[in-house]
Amino acid sequence: MYSETDLNSAVDAGVLSPESAAAFRNHIAANRLAPAVDEEAFRLLTGFNDIFVAIAIALLLAALAWIGSWAAKPLGGAAVAVAAWGLAEYFTRQRRMALPSILLLLAFVGGVAASLAGLLVQLNPDLPDRADMAIAAGIALVTAGAAWLHWRRFMVPITVAAGGAALVGVVVSLALALTGGEDRTFYIMVLLGGAAMFAFAMWWDMSDTERRTRRADVAFWLHLAAAPMIAHSVFHMLGVFNDDIGPGTALVVLALYGVFGFVALAIDRRALLVSSLTYVLYALYALFQKAGVVELSAAFTGLVIGSALLLLSAFWHPTRRRVVSTLGDLARRLPPVQQAVAA
Repeated sequence: MYSETDLNSAVDAGVLSPESAAAFRNHIAANRLAPAVDEEAFRLLTGFNDIFVAIAIALLLAALAWIGSWAAKPLGGAAVAVAAWGLAEYFTRQRRMALPSILLLLAFVGGVAASLAGLLVQLNPDLPDRADMAIAAGIALVTAGAAWLHWRRFMVPITVAAGGAALVGVVVSLALALTGGEDRTFYIMVLLGGAAMFAFAMWWDMSDTERRTRRADVAFWLHLAAAPMIAHSVFHMLGVFNDDIGPGTALVVLALYGVFGFVALAIDRRALLVSSLTYVLYALYALFQKAGVVELSAAFTGLVIGSALLLLSAFWHPTRRRVVSTLGDLARRLPPVQQAVAA
């Protein structure tokens, strides 16, 4: 599979002419009866060698973490971070391997955070909760800075989402330090952080509505990070997983899923639908239970939701066209609903 970034790189290198690349895009769009943006493509694998290298990297980094932590707690994370950066110099900058690059980025930022947390535990493991939250905010801030350095060097699309998640961690930790760790405060702050990341993702998306550059890949990962923050916070505050969810709450959950579906269609991103799926399944299951369909409630839930999602996937493009047509001038800032013929 070749991404838009690969096509643009081929044009820049003179391997393909701009006209040939445009003709290829038009051909693919015509065959699929949908714009390329509707596929919401992102590059995860350049070949099976990605999986082979990723397994080797995971084994190596796990061994370094184990050996380093055995010597001293902070050394495990530090060893992983240093090794991940060094490996990225080859597998990311030179080989441009997708899956290993993602793994190495996560290992680097995770290693930075783990080394600082290990240092804290080694120095003083019995600090008050509020002090722990304040220090956690500092660790998250340093982690965000590490992600920024990694982005400047390697520009792996998921890096922006990792840095954004770390910044949300800063805000959430500071809020918990000020309020004493209340659950409601936690979920409110996570919801606000998710909303901010969603807005940031839309900024990247709107700068490349045809999704032909790396900016669209960055937006994809930002949406993927923002969606669970929004969905989990909203549904948790609704008490979806309480022992006895009522029909009213279940209907509210289903209505919210409809709203998420509308947003997903409008922006042509499916992350919100996937992130909230568990809650919808549970809510519909509860409704079937209340209706007395006890033995087959799980089966009926899977049948209804599975059929609905398959129908939505099959008719995504015409349904999206109707949704976007209701948005007026805003539609011009969203991905196109039909393929514009490239000149």
